[in-house]
Amino acid sequence: MSQFPDTHTSLLRQLGSRDNREAWERFVLLYQPVIYRMARKRGMQDADAQDVTQSVLVRVAGAIERWEKQSPEIGFRHWLSRVAKNAIVNELSKRRADAPAGGTWNLEALDVQVHPENPIDEELASEFQRELFRRAAAIVRTDVNTVTWRAFELSVVDGKSCEDVASFLGVSLGSVYAARSRVMRRLKDQVERLKANEL
Repeated sequence: MSQFPDTHTSLLRQLGSRDNREAWERFVLLYQPVIYRMARKRGMQDADAQDVTQSVLVRVAGAIERWEKQSPEIGFRHWLSRVAKNAIVNELSKRRADAPAGGTWNLEALDVQVHPENPIDEELASEFQRELFRRAAAIVRTDVNTVTWRAFELSVVDGKSCEDVASFLGVSLGSVYAARSRVMRRLKDQVERLKANEL
């Protein structure tokens, strides 16, 4: 089972009304970059990945009113991951059929899509978590001072030693540890808020 958190039922109900622009904006804001990155990871060019992403969003818009959650194991995100996978595989298959004999089309990209060893639900979950982190980081970064953020970024994201970061920024070692802790706590809180709001 995926560790991907369930989409709020209230958002799904709101999506059922095509007139609810705010719900659709929230949905697109959250899922468009996730679907796009999935397509890019499969070797699609930017324009093709954008086309597939739009295709998935259009399919969701057309089918959301008919979608019903069948069981706790097969939720909305499982369904969405299947729609995304099918759109990506279809596009890759179409490109394969269009490739001239002896061309350099990457067969491995399609092969990865059709084997069960590559659980796309987990990929969607992973991309969703990355997107939550990116959004949380953008918010937290504006809430802390520049030195605090840089201490966190250099020591946690870039993997530099706290001693090197302290020396580079001209602050105490304790300040670097405090900055790391403060930013990590804020990021965790912000991710939880975003999950709760589905944004």
